[in-house]
Amino acid sequence: MRANPGEGERLREEILSAAERLLVDAGGDEALTLRAVAQHVGVTTPSLYRHFHDKASLVSAVCLRVWHELGERMQAAALDHDDPFQSLGARGRAYVHFGLEHPVQYRLLLLRPAASAHSTAEEQAARACYREVVDAVRSCVHAGVLHGDPAAVALTLWVTVHGCVSMLISSPPFPPPQDLDAFIDATVRTAGLGSALATRLPAEVPLIATSLTVRLDQLAQDLSQDQEGH
Repeated sequence: MRANPGEGERLREEILSAAERLLVDAGGDEALTLRAVAQHVGVTTPSLYRHFHDKASLVSAVCLRVWHELGERMQAAALDHDDPFQSLGARGRAYVHFGLEHPVQYRLLLLRPAASAHSTAEEQAARACYREVVDAVRSCVHAGVLHGDPAAVALTLWVTVHGCVSMLISSPPFPPPQDLDAFIDATVRTAGLGSALATRLPAEVPLIATSLTVRLDQLAQDLSQDQEGH
């Protein structure tokens, strides 16, 4: 054991990093113990209690850090785009890729049983991440590409990318997409284009295949021509 492995915030970060590695190695938090984390860091178990009073508080702190990482990833992806709709799509793709790169952490964030308690700090971090998406949708509403309540539209879009991640990390018993990046892009584009159309239509308007086909074919042709003209 190391006598002085670190103090204050530095030791806390070492503990969190070790806990996250152990969570990933084990595939979940069931087998995680404070004793195992202490051994991994190289300190005594009582040293951990100065920072985390039990396993639940440690797992909550790991989740809090992952929420921040997810928010930062989406923000960074959006910086490459000036157009609000493109920026929103970049956030969606970043969200899916983050979930696929961190499946264990993603399950802890969003796939824990409903009975599992989330700390106040976790809830605040999750809401901050959600507000990031709401603000991106609001920019699209201001630009006119999306209509409606930004929070409601953001929730619909979140459900779509969450479903994408959940399916891919659960390894369902049917063939996976042959081109993962193309599949993710198609999912995000479908959600965005579908929302752009759906938010313009009253709910009572029937969606009939024959009428939709003509109008959508014309829209696709117009958009393709616009792209060729640039």
